[in-house]
Amino acid sequence: MEKIETNQQYQDYVNKKSPNSPILKDCFNAFWVGGLICCIGQIISDICKFRGLSEEASGSIVSIILIGLSAFLTGLNLFNRIGKFAGAGSLIPITGFSNSIVSPAMEYKSEGYVMGVGAKMFTVAGPVLVYGISASILVGIVYLIFNTQSITLV
Repeated sequence: MEKIETNQQYQDYVNKKSPNSPILKDCFNAFWVGGLICCIGQIISDICKFRGLSEEASGSIVSIILIGLSAFLTGLNLFNRIGKFAGAGSLIPITGFSNSIVSPAMEYKSEGYVMGVGAKMFTVAGPVLVYGISASILVGIVYLIFNTQSITLV
């Protein structure tokens, strides 16, 4: 092993050992896979609307189907393969969220349903939820403070 004494030597060592990413290919794969997932959602939505469902009901059905399909593919270990191929394209918020819930649940199933699946399935998504909810509350409070014309007490 080489002796590394300076930051430049370390950076040269890392660059030599790290594989180069084909950025254009990765971006293209993310683009078309993400677009395909969105197209599937749009087709489901159009079918629901054609059947006479409202915009809100169609959106709910699309969400349920995409979450269920993502969870099913995660259970078959196919979603991880899609993720390796497409990168961020497969992490469209709803499918990526479903995958982030199901993966830890499957991993910790051997520890039991309560202490394994129930306790560990939010290890990845839990901090995201906490941060998102906390940030939305703070933004709401700031909005309320700066956009209140006058508060009248009755």
